[in-house]
Amino acid sequence: MTPDEYCQQRAAASGSSFYYSFLFLEPPRRQAITALYAFCREVDDVVDECADPQLARTKLAWWRHQIDALYAGKPDHPVTQALAIALEKFPLPREQLLEIIAGMEMDLDQTRYPDFQALHRYCYRVASVVGLLAAEIFGYRDRATLQYAHDLGLAFQLTNIIRDVGEDARRGRIYLPLDELKNFNVPLSDILDAKYSDNFRRLMEFQIERAERTYAQALAHLPACDRKSQRAGLMMAAIYRALLAEIKRDGCRVLDRRISLTPIRKLWLAWKTWLRS
Repeated sequence: MTPDEYCQQRAAASGSSFYYSFLFLEPPRRQAITALYAFCREVDDVVDECADPQLARTKLAWWRHQIDALYAGKPDHPVTQALAIALEKFPLPREQLLEIIAGMEMDLDQTRYPDFQALHRYCYRVASVVGLLAAEIFGYRDRATLQYAHDLGLAFQLTNIIRDVGEDARRGRIYLPLDELKNFNVPLSDILDAKYSDNFRRLMEFQIERAERTYAQALAHLPACDRKSQRAGLMMAAIYRALLAEIKRDGCRVLDRRISLTPIRKLWLAWKTWLRS
């Protein structure tokens, strides 16, 4: 199996909405974004699948060494070998790849966030930085596109948090800001015990509204001259916004189930957005 085949397999197996937007890219950009996505999956899985926090730290430290080896011209993991090919064509800063690892490491140290400002730092590392790297791969002429990419990454992460409230709680993590739980009179125990209430629904509707505002803010920053080059991000946004609408229609019942779109619907949304962009 070649490094690119390995990354392709990782991306396809995840069933992520991101995968559907990659299909429409020309080969060099598709190769690069798939390698980046595979890297994110690798380091994310370290935290999600390692029951021993110390072992997870050791593995993340190993990935830091892998990034060092990549930029020293000596990649030896299939993902970093695929990233080496991407680096020949696109400027992917080493510091930003390391920032993603630091964001994953935050999950080992912090399972609660007192307010949105604290959560924002986490989202920057695990999502906005990915958006900035993706913008380099997709290409841009106006640097205002980087603000769009930053905000779009944040919006994606807010959507993930909304979708995965129950799944994250079962791992002992609650990303919803604690001050907002208090404002909506939702006890932590309700999240951990998957107990629904009108207050919980209102809390989640508030989260959805913030995510939607963030998507709107991101799109407002995208210059017209870069809209075509950034179509992959726009396709992802269309899919994720449809997911938010589905969650809201379902009454925000995210504590005991994972709400998702069908593959055919994701593909249709991606295709429709590609034609319109």
